[in-house]
Amino acid sequence: MSPAYTQHIRLAHSLSHLSAAAWQFAAPQAAKPFAGCTAPLGVPTRWPNTPGRRPGAGGAVDQPVNACVNGASIRDQFVAVSESIASVLSSVLGICAILGVAFALSSGKRLIKLRVVGSAFALQAFMALLVLRTDFGVAVIQSLSNGVIALLDYSKVGIESVFGPMASNPFANTFVIAALPVIVFFAAIVSILYHLGIMQRLVRWVGGAIGWITGISKVEALGAAANIFVGQSESPLVVRPYLAALTPSRLFTLMTVGMAGVAGTILAAYASFIGNETVPYLLAAAFMSAPGGILMAKIIMPDDSTVDQAGALALGIAGHSSETQTDGARVTMTDRNGEEVELPQTRISSGGPAAIVESGKADEVSMAETFEEGQRPANIIEAAAQGTQTGIKLAVAVGAMVMVFVALVALANGMLGGIGAGIASAADTLGMPFSAATSEWLSTISFQKLLGYLFAPVMFLIGIPDWQQAQIAGGLFGTKIVLNEFVAFIELGAMTGSELTERSRAIVTFALCGFANFSSIAIQMAVTGGLAPNQRPVIARLGLKALAAGSLANLMSAALASLFLPL
Repeated sequence: MSPAYTQHIRLAHSLSHLSAAAWQFAAPQAAKPFAGCTAPLGVPTRWPNTPGRRPGAGGAVDQPVNACVNGASIRDQFVAVSESIASVLSSVLGICAILGVAFALSSGKRLIKLRVVGSAFALQAFMALLVLRTDFGVAVIQSLSNGVIALLDYSKVGIESVFGPMASNPFANTFVIAALPVIVFFAAIVSILYHLGIMQRLVRWVGGAIGWITGISKVEALGAAANIFVGQSESPLVVRPYLAALTPSRLFTLMTVGMAGVAGTILAAYASFIGNETVPYLLAAAFMSAPGGILMAKIIMPDDSTVDQAGALALGIAGHSSETQTDGARVTMTDRNGEEVELPQTRISSGGPAAIVESGKADEVSMAETFEEGQRPANIIEAAAQGTQTGIKLAVAVGAMVMVFVALVALANGMLGGIGAGIASAADTLGMPFSAATSEWLSTISFQKLLGYLFAPVMFLIGIPDWQQAQIAGGLFGTKIVLNEFVAFIELGAMTGSELTERSRAIVTFALCGFANFSSIAIQMAVTGGLAPNQRPVIARLGLKALAAGSLANLMSAALASLFLPL
């Protein structure tokens, strides 16, 4: 064997092992082109001595294997490896771009604490790795998914008792029957869990873990944990005794986590739009939303003790030098101007400027014991009834919003299409006609197309490699921001496999799984502002910034999912 031939064999052998290692790092769960190979590409193997072959030592020939037994060529394998590495690099670039945008929006760049943002990002990435790449995490999330799907099946029994058999009902797949009753049922389940004390323990455990890992205050941690299980309309009730005296930066954290999260009470409704096979992605996105919201909140508006103290004083809350007293059920303070300020009952805050401790434990933070504000239910039956009433209110609000906003989208599309057709017609009249393709584009222009062009680069960066699919995904994300996630999920569910691949649908599902839209600003002002009226101006001032932070948190979840999802 000539030295040049031997060097060629050794080079091919080394490259095959290098490409195999790169593939194992890039997409270990994907269909690997090396699977089924009897030996690495280019590795010399012994063949029986046959005519026409140059014999080697021992009566055999050194013959390089040019392909696997499954017929994959060296070129195909290296192309696959290159694509997987490019996908990883694209996802990493998208993550860096999202962090860069958040840093650019920051109102206190020098106040950002790496301890907080670093641990929040690590927690979000670890959750993505756990539920998407480890056998244990996949098994856990699949078990939770099976539980959600089972609850959906049980809800169908109640739906059929009111609307008749689903199989023979022509309206079985409509939004009114398929989604809204599920919201009511899940609200009743959550209310029962609150009455039994299960939900409080879950929130305390998860909130304690989030607070210990990220280093945020206990009130913020409890609020973030509550958003995993209930939505932004219910989670403020968990920490309602502290809302009035929350500093702007901590209130912003609660707002951002509320924008980034989704409600467990309506998570199943999303699955009814896009299929039960997406439940694992929905659950993973729900758990990732809490650290993602904390990450973006603490970058965009980090804690500033000086500003927070001044903001608290501006709201009429005394500083550390103020006097406090309790008179029966009333808890009052005397601010620096000598005016008496009454604080909510059970107000316990060791970290805020108004540190009133009724139980004598400075580090204790209590939480609401009921699903909604009011008297604790007497038994499980009343808890179910209370949750049902709350679910009805939520379902009516959701149904009304979807109906109105879908109609508004149709109106906007009709106006845009009319304007485009008018421009094309005017050009024809003036003797300067557009091309056939341009005229058709103007006549069929829509709200979703414009949003698709705007957000397509974002979707391309977070891991959707095909530009046409990135435009479709960008339109869905824009619809979610301007309108709401319900409309976007309905549109996603109506799309076929020719429009979005299975992997692209998974990435988009992570990006859409959040309440970050313009209407959520009004919801937060109504809910949180109703529980703490003095915070309404702060909520209004921080609303758009919280919307941006929540959207970035959803995109970060999608980028991390793209990094860990198989190709």
